[in-house]
Amino acid sequence: MWERRRGAGPGGGAEELRARRREREAALRKARRAQQLVSKRLLREDEAERGQDGAERAVLDPVLQGEVSELLRGVQRGSEDRRGWLTRLRRALQSKETQQEFVRLDGAVRTLVGLFTCSLPDVQLEAARCLHELSHSSDAAVAEACVPVTSYLLTYLSGHSVELMELCLYTLGNLVVESEVVRKKLLPQGIIPVLASCIQSPHEAVLEGLGYVLSQLLQAKEAPAEIIPFVLDSVLPQHMLRLVCSGLKFGTGAAVEFAWCLHYIVCSHTANVELMSLGAVPALTSLLCDIASEISPSDSEGLELLICPVLRCLGNLLAEETGREAQPQDERLLVALFIIMHCYLQQHPFLIPESLWLLNNLTADEPFFCSALLSMDLLPALLQLLPHSQTVSTLVLTVLCNIAEKGPAYCQQLHQQAALPLLLHVLVVPDPEVVGQCLELLHLLFLHWPQVAADFVKQGGHQILEQHQSTPELQERVRVLLEMALQPLGAPAFSSSSAALSTFSQMT
Repeated sequence: MWERRRGAGPGGGAEELRARRREREAALRKARRAQQLVSKRLLREDEAERGQDGAERAVLDPVLQGEVSELLRGVQRGSEDRRGWLTRLRRALQSKETQQEFVRLDGAVRTLVGLFTCSLPDVQLEAARCLHELSHSSDAAVAEACVPVTSYLLTYLSGHSVELMELCLYTLGNLVVESEVVRKKLLPQGIIPVLASCIQSPHEAVLEGLGYVLSQLLQAKEAPAEIIPFVLDSVLPQHMLRLVCSGLKFGTGAAVEFAWCLHYIVCSHTANVELMSLGAVPALTSLLCDIASEISPSDSEGLELLICPVLRCLGNLLAEETGREAQPQDERLLVALFIIMHCYLQQHPFLIPESLWLLNNLTADEPFFCSALLSMDLLPALLQLLPHSQTVSTLVLTVLCNIAEKGPAYCQQLHQQAALPLLLHVLVVPDPEVVGQCLELLHLLFLHWPQVAADFVKQGGHQILEQHQSTPELQERVRVLLEMALQPLGAPAFSSSSAALSTFSQMT
């Protein structure tokens, strides 16, 4: 899926423009929570550009067909108004058709590259903006026509103009999205060492643009084999982790970008040992705790953009075998997760399944967090999430299964804290996935604490179960649970407990 992002560009009032750009991009950035998306971004000033005196410049008429050649000739003539011709060309290149026509003209891109590398700062910057417009094209042929400029884009990343560096970074990021040819050209040109040098820049705009380029590279299909190894051999990972964890102090823009970069590296399953060795798990754990200590339901806007990739990074790291060894036994992390879920439940509910996924990985094999969740009286807050949505219900039930798997003492506490009435409500929902996970939990409760089965029957649970006997994917599990529930309490053991355990392990 390709995504376009538009926003304000650098220039006068740069901080205000960047703030507006980030605000307009926020909704699109959130789309990454659903899937890994490659995207393009456009640094562009408001359509009514303003001069130094604040007066609006006249917006030029749209370029008509056949005028592209005239624009190119105007740029090539070298008159005093060359910057004006470049401005007209830049606006014309906002059209897809003009972009395609321009790159087909003999010497067109070469002319832009020449002006981009000239010694006149205002002409150079306007040529850079023209190249940036071309980089935003969805046509791979346009991106590949820009290959001659890639080495110069890298060269100017070691310059002193923050505005030009930012343009170069977003132009590079757009180009690597569209074309594997461009990516394969940039790697031998040294893009990773150049980015590694830039990551120590003191300018947030440069760091945010750098994070954008890296996030695009790390999502490429060839990244695990051809890009991530170069990244791991550089200083980038340690600085990415540092910038993510300092996001609360120095602004979240760059921290968000690098958090997604770490997420893409983790998802590649090629570098988790290296990230563990850098202390990624305790660092991200501490960050979540710090975020939770600062947010409130009335003042939490913006931090959700950082929280989402951090939750994913930590959750996926802990899902790995190597991650379990580094699992933090820190009760503060549990508290942080519940604070995040409470603060964002209404305004940004997408964070609830993200938080529950991490909670699931914390409780899957580790009794520490299961015990802490119960002893800290967090179970009622977890149970309140059951009716929230299909995804949330399934994850809550999965976490409850993790707790129940730990044995009789845990099942007893679940029963004492009134889990059963809520489970009876869950059984009546029409979603087979939710009901199936509920059946798994009931099976564990019946098996480890038979009193649950007796109370289940007293409350009419067996009658609700019978309603699912006609659902093909649930039939066998319903049969086993009915047999367990209706066995007299006090019998030496469930006569079919072994069969039940076997059945549920095969069907869930």
